[in-house]
Amino acid sequence: MDETAERLLGSASRLSRDPETEIDWDAPLGDGYGMSPEWSTLYGTPYWDELTEAQQRELTRHESASVATTGIWFELILQQMILRDVYDKPPRSAEFQWALTEIADECRHSIMFAKASGRLVEPAYRPRLLARELGRVFKTVATGETAYAAILVAEEVLDVMQRDWMRDRRVEPLVRTVNHIHVVEESRHMVFAREETRERLAGAGRGRRWVSALVIAIAADMIVSSMVSREVYANVGLDAERAVREAQRNEHHRSLLRTSCANLMDFLGSVGLLTPAAARVYRRTGLL
Repeated sequence: MDETAERLLGSASRLSRDPETEIDWDAPLGDGYGMSPEWSTLYGTPYWDELTEAQQRELTRHESASVATTGIWFELILQQMILRDVYDKPPRSAEFQWALTEIADECRHSIMFAKASGRLVEPAYRPRLLARELGRVFKTVATGETAYAAILVAEEVLDVMQRDWMRDRRVEPLVRTVNHIHVVEESRHMVFAREETRERLAGAGRGRRWVSALVIAIAADMIVSSMVSREVYANVGLDAERAVREAQRNEHHRSLLRTSCANLMDFLGSVGLLTPAAARVYRRTGLL
């Protein structure tokens, strides 16, 4: 693990980004989308077709702000789990120093997401109370492969959608820059999470893998279901009940999620964390 950590530390020293200096936070915003419209939770539904282009753009800006806030929420969970994990590790070790480097990255990302969402829209979004309270429990008790595989799930889901957004010239330039910075730095974090998951599972028995797989799947369900708040729809003047109903049945969006998580599911299967019980949760969530 120290060898991987040394390599990631070298990558961080060469490729780390500073949103404070790379983004002109005072530059006026244009009228671009907040995400690629195809990633909107309503894209492909009858409700989407009823919206004007201006309404569609506004919806994606609110959805993007909500996704960013969910990212902040999970990054706070991630930082606390990593700090607990390295509490007793030797400070001189590459693994300890990489862990603090990753936390420093996540701190910058959280500030960046907070500032970007504040520029995009007026309302401030948060995951629902149940998700926040379950997250409070999860960050306190999750260890080993349960913590690191859950980190990987959150990062993988965001990574694919943000790669699309950062390349899409229809998307607001501020959002594209934020996503590019996040994608570049999160690639290192995903490498580390995969290595830690493999290492923690070495010698793990069938029962432990079954429990860990189910806990990780439930965490994934909570993360994905928290990405777009139902308040988004009301804040852009839509019928929230109808919007939530159509979003939940939106096969186009579920298909995008499944495609984005194909490599993740292959990895979980390869390490014994895609049990039948976990797979049922992923199917319900739309990740499988």
